[in-house]
Amino acid sequence: MLSHDLDNYVALQRARGLKFTTQSGLLRSFVAFAKAAGDTHVRTECALDWAARTVSRNQTCNRLAIVRRFAEHLAIADQAHEVPPSDAFGRWRFERRIPHIYTGAEIATLMAAARRLGPPGTIRGETLATVIGLLAATGLRVSEALGLALADVSADGLVIRETKFRKSRLVPLHPSVRAALDGYIQKRNRIRGAGNALFIGDKGRGPAYVTLYSLFLRIGRETGIRGLPGEKGPRLHDLRHTFAVRSLEGCGGDRQAISQHMLALATYLGHADPSHTWWYLQATPALMRDIAHAGETLMAEGRA
Repeated sequence: MLSHDLDNYVALQRARGLKFTTQSGLLRSFVAFAKAAGDTHVRTECALDWAARTVSRNQTCNRLAIVRRFAEHLAIADQAHEVPPSDAFGRWRFERRIPHIYTGAEIATLMAAARRLGPPGTIRGETLATVIGLLAATGLRVSEALGLALADVSADGLVIRETKFRKSRLVPLHPSVRAALDGYIQKRNRIRGAGNALFIGDKGRGPAYVTLYSLFLRIGRETGIRGLPGEKGPRLHDLRHTFAVRSLEGCGGDRQAISQHMLALATYLGHADPSHTWWYLQATPALMRDIAHAGETLMAEGRA
């Protein structure tokens, strides 16, 4: 019964436009755990036991939140399903990880280190360097960049197809970015067995995310931009944050320019809601100073 309920729940979430990949994987883990315990309905004791079987409190609370939403949905039609208390592991609030905003020098250092990756005659170093440059110049998600096909490179820009919220969009490219992509395409076309993917590995297939990320960690540590294994540090995804923040910084303290730019940036980044883009205003001290100054001005005007 729970497996059938989960299939319907996942289908509903995806019909809403969500990929629902991580959540469905966790819920399938829970359903298997519940079935092994002989349960046909969600039980609080089982849900809490499953949620706690992880390595950190944040993950435990996240697992609990996911299974609670599933239980709440099921309980509407069948009150035999129990909804676990939201504070079973204490009060918890999602905290967004503070991104690393790369400098231009750091990006250049990473790209140079990527190109030094061997052995000679392989494409993987050039692939990583081009992906890093593209992410920094466009703000694409890593998955979007790795999902590009050769046919998605058009005269008008990159065609990003059915991404995080199942929406497609066109991302215009600066001439320098287009020239860099054209140079990479010439090199990747010389690799025997190259398929339709824009970015490829040494065997001509699109590189797996974990493979690319392991190479990124390697060059990050070699260059000193990241710390030792096990330590948190700059991520590939932070290149997307860097693009957004730098583009907003270009507006200076002009509140009207920022407001006009925000909607365009939200569309360019593929955000489902512009409110997700406003978060970038607080990502650097420069932007925070502009916000503080604007607030002080408004308060002064109010007193006048």
